[in-house]
Amino acid sequence: MGSIRLEHVKKSFGGVTVIPDISLDIEDGQFVVFVGPSGCGKSTLLRLIAGLEDVSEGTIEIDGSDVTRAAPAQRKLSMVFQSYALYPHMSVRGNIAFPLKMEGASKEAIDRAVGNAASILNLTDYLDRKPRQLSGGQRQRVAIGRAIVRQPKAFLFDEPLSNLDAALRVAMRLEISELHNKLKTTMIYVTHDQVEAMTMADKIVVLNAGRIEQYGSPLELYAKPANKFVAGFIGSPKMNFIDGAEAEKHGAATIGVRPEHLNVSAEGGTWRGVVGVSEHLGSDTFLHVNVEGVGTLTARASGDVPFRHGETVGLSPAEGRIYRFDAEGRAV
Repeated sequence: MGSIRLEHVKKSFGGVTVIPDISLDIEDGQFVVFVGPSGCGKSTLLRLIAGLEDVSEGTIEIDGSDVTRAAPAQRKLSMVFQSYALYPHMSVRGNIAFPLKMEGASKEAIDRAVGNAASILNLTDYLDRKPRQLSGGQRQRVAIGRAIVRQPKAFLFDEPLSNLDAALRVAMRLEISELHNKLKTTMIYVTHDQVEAMTMADKIVVLNAGRIEQYGSPLELYAKPANKFVAGFIGSPKMNFIDGAEAEKHGAATIGVRPEHLNVSAEGGTWRGVVGVSEHLGSDTFLHVNVEGVGTLTARASGDVPFRHGETVGLSPAEGRIYRFDAEGRAV
């Protein structure tokens, strides 16, 4: 079992409060992603759960047991860091086996656990290699294997893919998701990349300045953002925001329209503007349209589009796809 509960957890460093007050329930077996901009407190929150930082106030429970003051080793969690932190003089086998050797496990138990982890992570053919003989993705898999053999109650991932190139990030993202499907173990994953959050998570925690802005499924956050911050953070490209008189027509301080909900036409349209930069991605084209009195709006169109730089086009929001926010940024 790996349920985790935080009740009114606060964290301060000296006179600086980085986590003002967080309460959160993570169910056993869930894949939960902490996402937010740099400095929002997501890694600090993960370290509090791991026991690598002391809680200033509040309690942390794992499977109903209070572990607020428990040492990291007593919490039975495994953490995978951004840095692989592998021992260069040890083989893959030695690196994966290291936690069990430290615990004094028998050779038979170690061999069985290492073999199982290597099979799950497709590392069987690399067990006798040294880390320098591996790619970045393979090294990260070794680090994950070292976490697997401990059979933790939960895995904690602290931006584990940020050192990899774009193609490897996508491949490892799929591998970690597949690993969760195989192990059915609770996983908490920290990232600043909302695409990783949307594609991997059962539930997403959106953090801002140490506070939870919203907690829900990826599609819940996409379709029903609680506020302007979540609306602007979830979705790629980000939501278009319009203030002033245009928003007041809809009874709001700000209205938002996602790029994929803007229809582009040669004639008519709710807003008329001039095409600036066009980003052609093959399956999609992102048009950045400069609308006088409104600003630059981004529209997402399928495939290639006939509109070119300097042309005037019309933009119309799809019916029922305008989001409204009050002066405090809350969804109306």
